[in-house]
Amino acid sequence: MNDVSSITTASDMPKQFVHTAVLLDETVAMLLNIKKLTELELASVSGVYVDATFGRGGHSRRLLEFLDESARLVVFDKDPEAIEVAQKLAAMDSRVQVVHDSFANVAKDLDKLGIGKIDGLMADLGVSSPQLDDGSRGFSFMKDGAVDMRMDTTRGEPVSAWLARVSADELADVLYQFGEERHSRKIARAIKAMDSYDSTLQLAEVIKQAHPNWQKGKHPATQSFQAMRIFINNELGDVDALLEQSIELLATGGRLAVISFHSLEDRRIKQFLQRHSRGYYDEEQHLPIVPARPKYFAKPKRVAPTQTEIHQNPRARSAWLRGAVRSDEPAVL
Repeated sequence: MNDVSSITTASDMPKQFVHTAVLLDETVAMLLNIKKLTELELASVSGVYVDATFGRGGHSRRLLEFLDESARLVVFDKDPEAIEVAQKLAAMDSRVQVVHDSFANVAKDLDKLGIGKIDGLMADLGVSSPQLDDGSRGFSFMKDGAVDMRMDTTRGEPVSAWLARVSADELADVLYQFGEERHSRKIARAIKAMDSYDSTLQLAEVIKQAHPNWQKGKHPATQSFQAMRIFINNELGDVDALLEQSIELLATGGRLAVISFHSLEDRRIKQFLQRHSRGYYDEEQHLPIVPARPKYFAKPKRVAPTQTEIHQNPRARSAWLRGAVRSDEPAVL
């Protein structure tokens, strides 16, 4: 199922949707450890790089412009439609290898490809525009479709099946924990009172009617849909796994660049980089002998989209790019 040597494709051609990559040049520049891409010549960079979330390939294609013929780029995605697009790119560019798997398994899958250390790892954690704009995927509360929400439609349980069996209390906990929804109990009871979970628009309407306090300019189902999507895809667990594996995978001087779109992910990335750029850990300070660990990352950075980009692509408004260089500097205790 997670075979990295032969990737199965969807039987139908992927639907054509426009996807604008967020923080495009900023992400590639961070990955290559420069301030602006104009500082680099095209096809001038060697090394092994990983795009953990290929999507429709915006960041990968931009990075490839700067990689020389000897470089390798391994791209990951859960989504079969994204994998089909990636395979077409790989068929035209021998530097590209494709893995249909969660980035939570990045170290294992790279090992299968004979790759140990890498020079750069990037990830865009947001749901792509094609996924949002295709009502049949179930991510949107603005277009009708099956209540699915799986990133990988070839495996796992759709949200509709989970809603049919979960208790109201368990559902409320998910809405609160992963959507930070303050009215989770009332919304959960309303959802569990539904006769079926076949329509995203019906589900969104039930949440809307149950929600006692709407935020201006924000659909009342936003946080609940986010929570169910994050839960069913184990998104936060996968992010934690990716970050931890980045320490093992990145060579000294290698770069990490990750884009997030909500506070739950951004907080994890921020705290991870802070902890591993200090070289010591609060929970270890009570030990008789504090273990000395190197500073795995140096000087974490955060970049926001420009107002111009937000104007051109409103979905960029909540994005944050964070990253750092793998340093291995001795910790100062």
